[in-house]
Amino acid sequence: MPPGPFISPDPKVIALLDGKSFPVLFDVSKIEKKDVFTGTYMPSTDLTGGYRILSYLDPSEPKHAKLKQLIFFLLKSSAKRVIPEFEACYTELYDSLDKELAEKGKSSFQTVNDQAGFNFLCRAFFGSNPPDTKLGDDGPSLISKWVLFQLGPVLSLGLPTYVEELVIRTFPLPPFLVKKDYRRLYDFFYHSSGFVQDEAEKLGISREEVCHNLLFATCFNTFGGMKIFFPNMLKWISRAGVKLHTDLAQEIRSAIRSNGGKLTMAAMEQMPLMTSVVYEGLRIEPPVPSQYGRAKKDLLIESHDAVYQVKAGEMLYGYQPFATKDPKIFENPEEFVPDRFMGDDGGRLLKHVLWSNGPETEDPTTANKQCAGKDFVVLVSRLFVVELFRRYDSFEIEVGKSPLGAAVTVTSLKRASF
Repeated sequence: MPPGPFISPDPKVIALLDGKSFPVLFDVSKIEKKDVFTGTYMPSTDLTGGYRILSYLDPSEPKHAKLKQLIFFLLKSSAKRVIPEFEACYTELYDSLDKELAEKGKSSFQTVNDQAGFNFLCRAFFGSNPPDTKLGDDGPSLISKWVLFQLGPVLSLGLPTYVEELVIRTFPLPPFLVKKDYRRLYDFFYHSSGFVQDEAEKLGISREEVCHNLLFATCFNTFGGMKIFFPNMLKWISRAGVKLHTDLAQEIRSAIRSNGGKLTMAAMEQMPLMTSVVYEGLRIEPPVPSQYGRAKKDLLIESHDAVYQVKAGEMLYGYQPFATKDPKIFENPEEFVPDRFMGDDGGRLLKHVLWSNGPETEDPTTANKQCAGKDFVVLVSRLFVVELFRRYDSFEIEVGKSPLGAAVTVTSLKRASF
């Protein structure tokens, strides 16, 4: 696997190629997750204030449980703000799309999605609106540059291969080039997250360390996921055609009307097609396709067809779409099937949806490496589909390539007619 030898000490991995072998990566009794979050290398801690962030900690390390507990605390604290802040921020997004579409005949989804997503997360998590602070509207661009310095060695930027190999996959980009940018982000999070810092001190974690972790969890994990997944969702829903758009609009609007015209959690539980569409999006194109782990001991790993011996210390690599498009588990695995996860049969398939570093049917705990925000990500993805079809009957887009996800240009938005 990339990157090269001056970034990665050993690029060799053992690849898990089906839905039966892939889940061994979730078993922390067999697999060590220390410093393997991005792959066979670990970015410099100079990019994260000198700290090894939660994502790089194995559950056996003492700070893992405390830091994950703080992320759970943050998520619980923000529960009442999530739906109203999402509605507000994504109403602004669609207002912007409508305006630009009227003026130019098309509109880039990326820019407005990045701004709406970042503002929403900061308002929901911390009650702080970035445009009202010194950070202004610069958050998304600062994050993109900072993330490039961490993920550059495994990205394809569309440059000639030999240029990318030399510039981003042979030597690490020097962290000092983004030091000022990161400081601006850090100052915003430090001034916004006092209540979490207070909680951290009770657990023996410094205010500074938890702030670097909050920045990473918000900007890298959550914002990064929304930046990739929302355009991908638009792509798949668009390709599915007008009938799906109509069915979603009818289901979503009917459920909201029957709940007094308000969007609530109860209303969303009455939207099985919308929920299935989100799970199918997470199945067919998971936002983080690659998972890594190092064998803690000699292992025998089973695929559908055979048993393989793995030695202690060897690196395992799972490319998630091999597992979530496994034809022995899913019918028509390469197709986007909107109602795949509806009904009892669909419910039984959920254990094979693995985007969160664990099965969809299990929950994140301080003892495992499943994404702390698993349920939050599913919720905001559902909200994204709901807000789209509350407002529009249908839409059309053009899709291009991007280093992260799809580059979506909106070419038509048909306003709600019923």
